[in-house]
Amino acid sequence: MIEVKNLEKSFGDSRVLKGVSTVFETGKTNLIIGQSGSGKTVLLKSLLGIHSPDVGTISFDGRIYSELDSDEKRELRTEIGMVFQGSALFDSMTVEENVAFPLKMFTHDNRAKIKERVDFVLERVNLIDAHKKLPSEISGGMQKRVAIARAIVNNPKYLFCDEPNSGLDPNTSTIIDNLIKEITEEYNITTVINTHDMNSVMEIGENILFLKKGVKAWQGTKEEIFRTDNEAIVKFVYSSNLFKKVREAYLKE
Repeated sequence: MIEVKNLEKSFGDSRVLKGVSTVFETGKTNLIIGQSGSGKTVLLKSLLGIHSPDVGTISFDGRIYSELDSDEKRELRTEIGMVFQGSALFDSMTVEENVAFPLKMFTHDNRAKIKERVDFVLERVNLIDAHKKLPSEISGGMQKRVAIARAIVNNPKYLFCDEPNSGLDPNTSTIIDNLIKEITEEYNITTVINTHDMNSVMEIGENILFLKKGVKAWQGTKEEIFRTDNEAIVKFVYSSNLFKKVREAYLKE
């Protein structure tokens, strides 16, 4: 579980986060949504330790990040997996070399043990015959699965995903969403996903945080979105006619 209390962050005269408090639950897909400029990326980077909040605390299963010493922070970072928006694979490395990279960086495992673990996670994300291929030789969806495999190869307690469906077609996006959800439940990970994809919200939104102008404007599940009378979240999610029709059909049931 990750707990955020009264988080504030400014850049110069611009207040980006304005007292955000929330809990990201273990074993669930926690989504952060909001318009551009809402503060969701700054919140994600604060969770990752890239930004230091001006006010407030972030705790990882009771460990307040700002109170940890350098060794404790280093240890916490080994418990974190990250899926970047553009996959961020090393172009000159093969698929298996990309996935093995965190193990070589953060463990003292021998070559045989690393290979065993890499083979296991690549099989888990349904990539069995891509080991020796370069990122340029596989599709965007496969690249994203490699990025997920790399993120989970160290058995993380916390998994962060920044726009994991960016650039993917709807069918592949759904596959990636379901894969992230399956892995979250299977390994009981605290997963936090920064997304603008409303299909993801409706597909895997177990705990959804909606930010508006740096403030927590709403929080709930994908089912609660259908029933809420919160004007801000309704206007944001149901800006398309498709989701308006889905909501209308749900409320008639």
